[in-house]
Amino acid sequence: MKYTEDHEWLRVEGDVVVVGITEHASTQLGDVVFVELPEVGTMVAAGDEIVVIESVKAASDIVAPLDGEIVAVNDALADEPGKVNEDPLGAAWFFKMKIDDLGALDSFMDEDAYADLVA
Repeated sequence: MKYTEDHEWLRVEGDVVVVGITEHASTQLGDVVFVELPEVGTMVAAGDEIVVIESVKAASDIVAPLDGEIVAVNDALADEPGKVNEDPLGAAWFFKMKIDDLGALDSFMDEDAYADLVA
């Protein structure tokens, strides 16, 4: 997995990248009560705000880590936003995106570098 400075995790599955938030981010947010996901088929550019998360503490935006197309969203989060707190690195992924260049992932942090960031 790769990690962004915005506390997102990225996991390659075949020719798509699965995106979620880290345990650190979910802990900082507190209890998540609402998640708004992008539409499948949406073309996004790195830095675009594409997911809205509301918790009992605050509202936050998740930005697209890369340029690409949203090819799947985790609809279960609309009904069960608390999954973000329960399983942020697994069942609570937000979206999957198809990107042109998987090599772009090389610019993100590995697990050790991310651990240093949040330490």
